[in-house]
Amino acid sequence: MTEQQNPLATHLSKYRVVLTSNSPRRRELLAQLGWDFTVRTLSDVDESYPEGLTNEETACYIARKKAEAHAAQMAEDELIITADTIVCSEGRVLGKPADAVDAKQMLKQLAGRTHQVVTGVAIVTPAKQQTFAVTSDVTFAPLTDAEIDFYVSHYRPFDKAGAYGIQGGAALFCQKMVGDYYNVMGLPVCRLHETLRQIAPDMMEE
Repeated sequence: MTEQQNPLATHLSKYRVVLTSNSPRRRELLAQLGWDFTVRTLSDVDESYPEGLTNEETACYIARKKAEAHAAQMAEDELIITADTIVCSEGRVLGKPADAVDAKQMLKQLAGRTHQVVTGVAIVTPAKQQTFAVTSDVTFAPLTDAEIDFYVSHYRPFDKAGAYGIQGGAALFCQKMVGDYYNVMGLPVCRLHETLRQIAPDMMEE
């Protein structure tokens, strides 16, 4: 018996799906959906954003900038997926820490509080573009300086917004989460699947 494939994956076969991300977590999540895709990255994408945006507007703005940076390389048969995840705490956007001192300061701010993790996603073909954002609330337990020092020195979370990855050692800090777990990992795959169905209904079987 032939193994049945995800219907969306079947119809996405008319495109060459390109994930523009250095994140191994996003690659793993997309691979789990059974879609064939390639990875394309750029090292010098400007991730700055204007002041006055909401958290979700900020994440979408950066995701769109990433997509625009790749647009010049887009072929007619490609569908590009870009994403950006930010951590927001008490009105402050926490990006990737510059060093160990910065990482420890971020974790001290998150300790014992609830913060928001927002992932913006842009889906682009030569004919269509769609962006969306998903927000999850994460509550951390209180943390001692020793716990923070150990986490930063052992896990070195310098490539992660907010200086932590929920799927790693920071799982011990997470008291509560409201929302999409995969969004906190960096790619809200359910919403991505739903959005692809909405913007490209011709891809789906009736």
